Parts: sequence; structure tokens; C-alpha cells
Amino acid sequence: MTDLYRLLPEEMEQMVIELGQPRYRADQILFSLYYKFPKTISEIKQLPGAFRDTLVDKGFTIGSTQETHRITSEDGETTKLLLSLEDKVPVESVLMQYPPKKLFGHPRSTICVSTQVGCAMGCVFCATGQMGFDRNMKAEEIVGQVIHFAKILSDKGQHVTNIVFMGMGEPLANYSETIRAVQLLTHPRGFGIGQRSITISTIGIISSIDKLAEENLQIGLAISLHSPNDKLRQWLVPTAGENSVRDLIDAGQRYFLKTGRRVTFEYALIQGINDSVEIAKELALLLKNNGSHVNLIPLNPTAGDFERPARKNVIEFERILYNSGVNCTVRVEKGTEISAACGQLRTDVLGKYNNKRE
Repeated sequence: MTDLYRLLPEEMEQMVIELGQPRYRADQILFSLYYKFPKTISEIKQLPGAFRDTLVDKGFTIGSTQETHRITSEDGETTKLLLSLEDKVPVESVLMQYPPKKLFGHPRSTICVSTQVGCAMGCVFCATGQMGFDRNMKAEEIVGQVIHFAKILSDKGQHVTNIVFMGMGEPLANYSETIRAVQLLTHPRGFGIGQRSITISTIGIISSIDKLAEENLQIGLAISLHSPNDKLRQWLVPTAGENSVRDLIDAGQRYFLKTGRRVTFEYALIQGINDSVEIAKELALLLKNNGSHVNLIPLNPTAGDFERPARKNVIEFERILYNSGVNCTVRVEKGTEISAACGQLRTDVLGKYNNKRE
């Protein structure tokens, strides 16, 4: 079985030609997939019935990802979906909307996609990291998350404006499928979103960051730092290496020099752990004149014992960085109350699923 959402436009052309069809059939399929959102091949009405039957006979399908649950925040700006993949494994993805800049404009609609079921990085403060790892997601499953939300937005006369690979899992640990998904989503004959509207977040796989820099893509890169020193970072991120802080900063600099895209360092602020004045000064000294951007993220409630810092501590941490010449902002969090914010994604039904699977 092959999901049509897996095929790049060039591969779609090759497929239709091999099946004895004219080349333009590929564009008919692509237009339908990314603008009409069919649920089955029979709904691609631009194609002759006989060719639709042939596609089904040859084992082609559409969208193996199915929505099983939806929850929306009280302000209506954040929606979290629980999706069931082809093998019935559940995964979460999130839509975050922000007010339009113009009075009558469309809202900014950012889709946060997952790339793995669970995560093997084991970050002690992250709900997904505490789930453990099940499997990598396929590119079509990643794209399917965007398509689900694109259909929801289309029904309201809106559209996807940004995509962030910040959901469940480590994108660069599922490198080839993540890159295929980016190619499908940015291809002008595919979903067609601009490369600069996509950001990949990573806990820091150095070799994959360097590999990403060579992909000739203009996507953003966000590196989860969380500490200015290796001892603390290794405790927060068990998979971190002995010199991970310096290695990540250097990798970020190489990415910037190769792509021209400024790197963001994400920093989850945890009460009494990494939010002190001393640590802020240590981080400022490390990143001063680096040219990067620091995104401060007050810890969101998870199943662990870690706490969100007081607002005054967050402001003081930001002030120290800013006064030291470090470009920084405090992230505007959305969906905290529905466990849809950064670090909160964890499929509550996963235990039930595992019990059934056994």
C-alpha cells in the first residue's frame, strides 16, 4: 500500500506515466490532494473512473491518518488533535492561531506537527520525553497532520501560514522522513508553503544539524539548549554529550553561515533549576554577540515535579540577557490548559492502546 501523500510531484509523474496515463494526470492528483482534501481516491473527480479504479487496484491509498479526538482551548485559538496512524498508534498535533496584523486579514495559523510516536531523548521535564519511544513517523503521516488542519481552516475560509516541527519526537532523529515531509510541504506543486514559514526544532543532534545545513533549504532551525553549562544540561537532557553546549552553539553558527538563517536557542525556564540570576549571566556571556536569538519558555505543567518560575524571575532573566546584548523574547504560550503547549504533548490514551496491543 502506498499513500499518495508520500509521493513528490516528480514521483507522481513517474507513477502516472508507468500506469499508461498522460503526465498531466499527476497535477490533477496533486491539486486535489493539497487543495480539495479528498478522503478516498474515488473522491478525485478530475480523474477518469477507470484510472481511479486502477490506482486502488495497484494499492494506492489516501491519508492513513485518522482523527479520533479534538479539543479546543477556551479562547478558541488553540486546537489539539489526537490522530490514529495506519497501525492504530495515536499521536498528537496542534493548531495555534494568532490575531491578524490587519483589521480584515486572516489569522496567523501555525501547525505544530509530530515526527515520532513518543521520543527517545528522555528530557526530564518534557511529557513526551517521559513517554518513551514507539516508532518513527512516515513523511505522509507528518504531512497528514497538516492536511487535517488545512481542511479545518479551509472550511472557515482560512489557511495554514506556518508549520513548526515541535510536536512529539525529535525531528532530526527521523531525518529522512522529516526532510521528505518538508519537501512535500514546500514543493510549489505540493502543499506549496514557503520554506521560511517552516521551523525544525531539535534537542541537538550535531551531525544532523550539519547535514540539514547542506540541504539547500531556507527553513528555520531552533535548538533546545536549556542550560549554559554541560553538567546541568546532561541532567536535564540525558542524551547530551560531554561538550554539548559548546558543540550546539558552534553547530548553530555553522548553520547560520551556510544558510543565512538566524538560529533560535530555545530555553525552558524551570523554577529553581535553571532560572537563577547567576545562570542568566552565564548564558548571556556564552551567547553575547553570537547573532542568535533566545526564546525563553516558562515551563508548562507536565506530569513531573518541575515548576514554572515566577513571572518576576522570567522578566529578570530576560532583562539580564537583553542588557548583555543577547536578542531574546519570552514565548507567548498557547493551549496550556488543554496540554497543547510546549513540552506537554503526551497521548493519554497510549497506555490503553498498549494494553490492547498486548
